This record gives sequence, C-alpha cells and structure tokens, in this order.
Amino acid sequence: MKIAVYGASGYQGKLVLTELARRDIEMVLAGRDPARLEGAASAVGLPGAERRVAGSDDHEALVHAFRGCHGVINCAGPFTTSGEAVVRAAIAAGCHYVDTSGEQLYVKKIFDAFATEAENAGVTVVPAANDGCVPVDLMAQILADHLESVEEIISTHRVVGGGAMSRGSLRSLVATIDAIKAGGITYYDGEWRAGVPARHTSIRLPGESEATPVMAFPVSEVVTIPRHIRLRHVEGLTEAALGDQLNAPLTSEIIEGLPEGPDAESRRTQRFTYVLDAAGTDGRRARGVVRGPDTYGSTAVIAVESARRLIADPAKPGVLAPAQAFEPTAFLDFLVPYGIQWTVEEEPAT
Repeated sequence: MKIAVYGASGYQGKLVLTELARRDIEMVLAGRDPARLEGAASAVGLPGAERRVAGSDDHEALVHAFRGCHGVINCAGPFTTSGEAVVRAAIAAGCHYVDTSGEQLYVKKIFDAFATEAENAGVTVVPAANDGCVPVDLMAQILADHLESVEEIISTHRVVGGGAMSRGSLRSLVATIDAIKAGGITYYDGEWRAGVPARHTSIRLPGESEATPVMAFPVSEVVTIPRHIRLRHVEGLTEAALGDQLNAPLTSEIIEGLPEGPDAESRRTQRFTYVLDAAGTDGRRARGVVRGPDTYGSTAVIAVESARRLIADPAKPGVLAPAQAFEPTAFLDFLVPYGIQWTVEEEPAT
C-alpha cells in the first residue's frame, strides 16, 4: 500500500506523515516546493522518503506525482482555491482520495462536480476526512438507524483550548470568511440553502447546567448527512462567542508571521465536543456525543485510516459521505484507543 500526501510540508501534512510512518505505510511526499518537502521528510524522521514535486496548477505534474500510488491524502489548503485540481489529478491517476478540508462549500462542490467522474474511474473520493465531519457523519447514521425515521439533525461543535490555529487553517479561514460569517448553508426540504436563520440560538451541551448561546456555522456534515439519510432539516452550530473572533483583522502578512501551528503541549490539552441532536418523525429524540483531544492529531489519524480503508476494503466508486464509505460503528470503535469517545442516548419524546 502506497499513499501520496499532497501538501506534505504543511503543519497538518507533517502530522499525517508521522501517522503513516507510525503505521508503517509506504508514502510519497508531494507538493510544490522541493526544499520544503525535503525539510518535512527530515522533520518527521524520514529523510529517505520518496518526494515528488507538483504544483496544483500543473495537472500533468500532479497526475505524475500520484501515479503508482493507491491513495491520496490532500492536506493543502485553502481547498476552496486548489482542492479541485488535486481531486481531478487523483482520479486521473486512479487513486482513491481523501482530504482534511473543513470548508463547507468546497466539500459540496466536490460532490457536485466529481461524482460521475470518480464513479467512471472506479475511484472513491471522501472529502472532509477530519476530526469533525467523519465521526459526526458516522454518528448521524447510527442515530438514524436508532430512530428509524428522522425529521431533523442539529450538529453543534465546541472546541476548547489548543492554542493558535495553524497557518494553513488561517488561510482557509480567510478564503471562506464571508461564508463563515453568513453561517454557511443549511439543508431544508431537499435543498441546500444559504441565508437560512438557525432554528436554535442556544443548546444545552453535555455536562452543562445552563444552555450555551450558539450561532449558525458552516460544518461539513450539513453537506454529507443528507447524502445517506432521508430527512427534512440539517444545520450546523457553534458557540456564539466565536463570532467576535471572526472580526479580528487577518492578512497574509500577519499569518506568515505566526507560528506554523500549535505546539505539542497546546494540542495535548485541547478538547473537542461534537453534539448531534436528532429528532424522529414520531417525536422521539436521540443525542450522539463525540469527545476527543487534539483536532489536528485526530484529523491525521482519521485521514490516514480513511485512506487505508478505501484501499484495503474498497467502497463503491464515486464521491461518498463517510457513512457511505465506512461501517459507522466499526470506524468509531477504531478511534476509541486514540481518545475519541462516542455515546448515544435517547431523550423523552416531545
């Protein structure tokens, strides 16, 4: 098994390389800058790792970089501006593809633009193979199976600690800031719609006695959940306090002057909680909760395992949501030794 990592020299890319090496999976480091690729190989203790140079604006070079590999993990954001080119090249090279994007409209575009192309090539594409979308999407399917018939799913994200975002994440933030401030898209009555006000302004999070103020937020599972669950409404939320942070000035010069990403201690103390509230058509309700540490480290584990599973146990070709590509309980149970816990509880009917 050989997996190419595009954007291997970035903060998230190096974490993915480290996870591949830990699992003794052969890899190819790919990116546009040979010096940075060499530095990344040395930084993760793989000075002899194979390296291939290709910019996202050179289709033939990208295809060549992926040729002979079984899968591609794309870590090179902002995905909104360069991700489609990497997907297209991976399909042309006959490689299964995952990425670490959290950019909601980009994820939707991959479903819209590449479903037929990937299917015809016999390739499986799973965008947003990250700490949020994969476990939450899998949890959504478990809740749907539990309730049997679902009316609504609300996904709420909360991340505490972790220090500064990586430079790559900040670039993605800048590239999608307007969509983030607008709350992203909501799924309602068979369509994804922009500008739909959030139905909820507060959510009682696990372990909290009081409800937490929340705001609409463009989470990727709003795009993926309706691909495999028949329901009327899906929306994404996060703590309303994040809104004030989105107004801070952020330029390319400021980003380049920041550390590459959070240090190991900050990552070690970070905690995320993702809450999925599902309402059945019969009034029954169920809540799924995913808790874990270190969003960047967890993303590396999830992206590597997603690519590995697509190669070792192929799903149907096309662009798939996580729950279409992977058996939900088995994948979530795989994550437990990495500190990612999941629970389901039924709530009284309303």
